[in-house]
Amino acid sequence: MTVKRGAPLEIVLSDVVRLRKPHPCGSYDWTVVRLGADIGLRCAGCGRRVLLPRRELEKRLKLFVSRGPDYQPELESSPDAVPTVVPQNDFAAVTGDS
Repeated sequence: MTVKRGAPLEIVLSDVVRLRKPHPCGSYDWTVVRLGADIGLRCAGCGRRVLLPRRELEKRLKLFVSRGPDYQPELESSPDAVPTVVPQNDFAAVTGDS
């Protein structure tokens, strides 16, 4: 029996991720510092660096606290698709308010 896997999770440098279990220092949050087959993470609490295989990180990942500056969300191809987060300075342009 084969297991079908979806596309790999899009992870970019400087993403801040929250994992399911805490680091021994007590922090749940990590910053992505290296990409590849192994993902490099830096603990937000103590600064410790670790390498996790991409699949292991995807299993342990709970949520993205913040996304890195290079993150480009995939938009649907429908014409009325809008990004879920609207920057503060563009709010008037989106709503039509002056």
